[in-house]
Amino acid sequence: MPESPADKAALAAATTRLPLNGITVLDLTLARAGPTAVRHFADWGANVIRIEPPTEEAEGVTGRRHGFDFQNLHRNKRAITLNLKTPEGHAAFMKLAATADVVLENMRAAVKHRLKVSYEDVKAVNPRIVYGSISGFGQDGPYGPRAGVDQIAQGMGGLMTITGEPGRGPMRVGIPIDDLTAGNLLALGCMMAVFDRERTGVGRWVTTSLLEAQIFMLDFQGSRWLMEKEVAGQAGNDHPTGIPTGVFPTSDGYINIAASSSRVFTRFCEASGRPDWLTKEGWKTQGERSKNRKEINAAISELTATKPSNHWIELFETNGIPCGPIYTIDQVFADPQVRHLGMATKMHSPYVGDAEVVASAINISGFDKSIRRYTPDAGEHQDEVMKSVGYTDAEIADLRAKGVI
Repeated sequence: MPESPADKAALAAATTRLPLNGITVLDLTLARAGPTAVRHFADWGANVIRIEPPTEEAEGVTGRRHGFDFQNLHRNKRAITLNLKTPEGHAAFMKLAATADVVLENMRAAVKHRLKVSYEDVKAVNPRIVYGSISGFGQDGPYGPRAGVDQIAQGMGGLMTITGEPGRGPMRVGIPIDDLTAGNLLALGCMMAVFDRERTGVGRWVTTSLLEAQIFMLDFQGSRWLMEKEVAGQAGNDHPTGIPTGVFPTSDGYINIAASSSRVFTRFCEASGRPDWLTKEGWKTQGERSKNRKEINAAISELTATKPSNHWIELFETNGIPCGPIYTIDQVFADPQVRHLGMATKMHSPYVGDAEVVASAINISGFDKSIRRYTPDAGEHQDEVMKSVGYTDAEIADLRAKGVI
């Protein structure tokens, strides 16, 4: 659906005020990890051109094009189609790449080389290019050729053996954490490479993988093994090292309480009306509390179950004790703080109407992060993008007739 001159003027005005205005990104990404990286560029003002095959693809992990997942991932972009397997499609991509700043992809390691759109291929026409790649396990090495998906990386990266209740077997987390983390890290790496290029004039190939992202996210559980040779296990809702920290029942639900430090545990006992817990044998130090986790949790649970969640949250908050409710997703977006933060942001689309998608979690003073462009249909901006690199109406019509676009 063509944009009116007024729409284009409004978009240009909104975009010029954003920090990544002037950066052109070619988006070759699929599924979720790659699009997560691209979304950072798109949300913060880059000229993002999504390139897709000209034929309608089967629904993937992100579902229908006009469904909630795809719409959330691909806002603030323009979209074209190109058959990169044809000489004409490849030539068109290279024309775009010659003037682009960033190319992002998450194909299997070998696919970009087969299509001749790898870093080395693009670098030959644009030495300043920053080329970002996400793979399952790395661009090379014994697992380099393998396809990777989020849950496989969760398993291989150790996460599933420290998630869930003891004795229940491996458990995945409820979001595609490795896809999302790899995407976030790639965006960060590519932005650092763009910054470096502005000083040196040299482009870079930036890579990460789902496996690397997951191991990075192990954080203290990883260093716990590397430095202390302790293999963490499943601790359920309890913090693995800070006691008491976990989920406790109330008369109308559950709450989280974090009172593991000596100072906070003292405040917790006093606020709860149980100062005797401070002198109870086996509860006096952090080390003792760790050994007697079950006994302490049972005592706290017996107490918190006597009153509703709001009672305890108000009491503990007043006394500087970290705590909070445990929400379902609908309750998350109804929370007054979440509404204040604007984490549900409006998007008007001719395809899905008035909708809300998840906002960027980044806030930069002086910049507006509202959605500027609705998620486009495949090829929606074909003619204007092709013309921007020199194609004529006749040439575009010829490519369309040949099925290249």
